[in-house]
Amino acid sequence: MAYLALLALGALDAAGYSVIAPVVPAIARATGAGPALVGALVTCFALGQLVGYPLAGRGIKRAHAAVVLAVALVLMAIGDLGFILGHGLAVYFLSRLLQGVGAGGLWLGVTFGVLERFPEDGYRRLTGVLAAYSIGGIAGPALGAIGGIRGPFIAHLTLVAAGGAVVALLGAPIAPPSFGSDRSILRSSGFGLASAGILLVSLALGTLEGPLALHFGERLSQAEISALYVGGSILLGISATAAGRLPPRLTLAAGTVLLTVAVPLAAATGSIPLWIVAVAIAGIGFGTGEAGALGVLLETVGPERIVLALVVWSQLWGIGYLTGPVAGGAVAEALGYGGIGLLSLVAALLVLAAFVAAARVAHPREQVMVREP
Repeated sequence: MAYLALLALGALDAAGYSVIAPVVPAIARATGAGPALVGALVTCFALGQLVGYPLAGRGIKRAHAAVVLAVALVLMAIGDLGFILGHGLAVYFLSRLLQGVGAGGLWLGVTFGVLERFPEDGYRRLTGVLAAYSIGGIAGPALGAIGGIRGPFIAHLTLVAAGGAVVALLGAPIAPPSFGSDRSILRSSGFGLASAGILLVSLALGTLEGPLALHFGERLSQAEISALYVGGSILLGISATAAGRLPPRLTLAAGTVLLTVAVPLAAATGSIPLWIVAVAIAGIGFGTGEAGALGVLLETVGPERIVLALVVWSQLWGIGYLTGPVAGGAVAEALGYGGIGLLSLVAALLVLAAFVAAARVAHPREQVMVREP
């Protein structure tokens, strides 16, 4: 039951960041904001995550995952109320920032909740969490199909309230383990590879949910954009689950190739069938890429000294998700939507360089986590 509760909270977290994608055209119409400003609004969420991750890391060391999860849900609820009761970009920016702080706590709370309870089976169980995030990735855009600005966030607030009940039932583990940190890990080639991989994944995701959502809005309705993203999220969940039984470096390489193809394809075309193909490829790329990057991190670090490494790795996710909408929006205004694909190509080159650097040193020790056959 504890694992199912953590999966549900992971899905709730993903719904919180993906709900914005179908709503951005409505926000743009209501406020007159262009691609750059809308991209900045999406980016506020990532800024909040960058603050939330280290705060949650401290909470994990001082208490346990359920405490961090409870605080995170309170912040999420306040952010929802801003979109429901507030008006104008100033309120929306602040609300999205608070939701990002809460999301940082939810991610680390769920992750360490799994490691607290399943330390010997962490990687496989965490890829299951990534699959749960894909369910939230389905729920978020589906909530956006309600229409308008307030409606989707009213629905999300209802889910947040349900999440509070789940955390109350979850409680503290019987014998919570002690998690530590090791700064030397941050200089390892394995950590560099995991970091480059997650930067590519998050940058591509931020681009897809920011300026590319506006691109899709030129020919698709809000409900149709929601359906497009739901389909991509389904494929993300399937691919993340499958990746848990494959070598992490192989899945990271596959995700890199897929995202390098998907984002430029979506950006360069105005064809609805090609958009469907591009988002499908991106969904598989997100699932394999994120699972692979997380697997490389876990095999490099191990659970006993992972707090700092996971916080920094998660912050790098936030930096990528922050950069994607802002840079993508600026490129779209300067070069047109077709130029957005350049961002994923640059990020893919960083992953390639990290693979080369990792190949020059001894392979990291085998992870201490055991995967079930």
